[in-house]
Parts: sequence; C-alpha cells; structure tokens
Amino acid sequence: MKVVILAGGFGTRLSEETTLIPKPLVEIGGKPILWHIMKIYSYYGFNDFIILTGYKSHLIKDYFINYYNRYSDITIDMSTNSVEIHKTYTEPWKVTILYTGQNTMTGSRIKKAQEYIGKEQFLLTYGDGVADINIQDLIKAHNNSKKIITMTAVQQTGRFGALVIKDNNMITSFMEKPKGEESWINGGFFVCQPEVFNYIPNNDDNIIFERAPLENLAKDNQLNAFKHFGFWKPMDTLREKEELTDMWQKGKSPWSVWLNKK
Repeated sequence: MKVVILAGGFGTRLSEETTLIPKPLVEIGGKPILWHIMKIYSYYGFNDFIILTGYKSHLIKDYFINYYNRYSDITIDMSTNSVEIHKTYTEPWKVTILYTGQNTMTGSRIKKAQEYIGKEQFLLTYGDGVADINIQDLIKAHNNSKKIITMTAVQQTGRFGALVIKDNNMITSFMEKPKGEESWINGGFFVCQPEVFNYIPNNDDNIIFERAPLENLAKDNQLNAFKHFGFWKPMDTLREKEELTDMWQKGKSPWSVWLNKK
C-alpha cells in the first residue's frame, strides 16, 4: 500500500526555519521531520512513498538523491578523484517525488497523485506531524467501517496552561489545559479508498482537501473517525519544533516506535 505525504506548503508559521528549507526538511534531532514520519510507516511495513511537493521542492529531491552518501562513511581521495564507501545506512524505501505546484492547495495536490496511486487503497498524511499511532490498527478500523476514508481524530492539549485559583484569588498551581471530549480535531494519518478522488475535481489547483472534499464525504456518511488517545504533535511553530527536539534528545520521543518497541 502506498503512503502519500503532503509536503508542499510554505510553512509560514515556522518562518525561522522555512525561509531556507521546506518545513518537511526541518530537523528533529538531526533528521528531517519527514524522515521521522516515514520511519513510523516503515516500522509497520509500509515503504512505498509518494511525496507531494511544492515550495522548495528541489531540496526534498536533493535530500533523497543524496541519501545514500549522506548517511554513509566515506573516504574521498582527491588526488585520484575516487570515493570509497565504508559503512552504509539506508532504508527499504521506494520514494516517488511529485512536484504538484508552488501554490496548489492540499486537495489539488492529492488529485495530481491519482495516476501514481491507481485504484488501490492508500495511506495519507501531512509532512509536519508525528504520532505513536498504530498504523495496522488504523487500517483495520478503516476496513471494518467500510467507508471511503478514515481520519485519525486527536485531542490536542491547549497551547496555554490553566490556573487553579482558590476563592481568595490565590493561584495554587498550574495545569495543562485539559483535553475535552468536544475537542477532537483532524490529526492526519488517513486511510483512503480510491473513490476519494471522485470528491476532488480535475484541473483546479484551489481545492482544499479539508473543506469541500471532506465535508462532502461527511455529508455522504463516508468519513470515518479513528480516535487516537496516544501521543500526537504537529510542528507548526518554532516552539513545537524545539519541544519535539527536546523529547528526541532526552530519549523520550513517543512517536519513534521503531526504537521504543524493539
């Protein structure tokens, strides 16, 4: 089954990093967040990726073209113009990189991948968020639902902490803003049937996947939710990037299932 990753946005809320590189290449612990996402899928046996690029697409292409040498030990003999490779580090990945337009919206990017996906079920996610989601459980829930698409639903803790204030107006403690039952949001990590393409018109670069396509799927009772109660975190801001990096460096990164579940 192919894994489609949306990786073409401008990442304007992370402009401290994305002025020079696309957001999927922003590094968490020395590796792009895109690499972390692909490692999650690869752990569950999914190694055929289609990356939908736009902004600074060439840098994503360069990353994978040079992947073998980037993570290998080499000796360069400049007098003989030769390169000797000693140790190699690679992945069992097949990576198709599609340039889907600089300003193309998410739905339109997905539509442009249709000919590469064909009439098969496929996985879909964003190139800027990680989770400890069990992909096999997600697929099983989707197949049991018999719907066209399953969206992973998550509850995000509020960005601001809550204060515990007593009757005398004394603040006694701080707590994370609690997750409420009503606060389910789109966490990405979709499973899609090929019929999803019927909800995205041709020849229109302005279709936002999260608007008309998903809204119409919901109206047709074809949008299933997979509630994920575990770890999930996007990387929309510099603060979130630093938080993810801190987790990784401390060895407390719940999304790194390829390390945590060995």
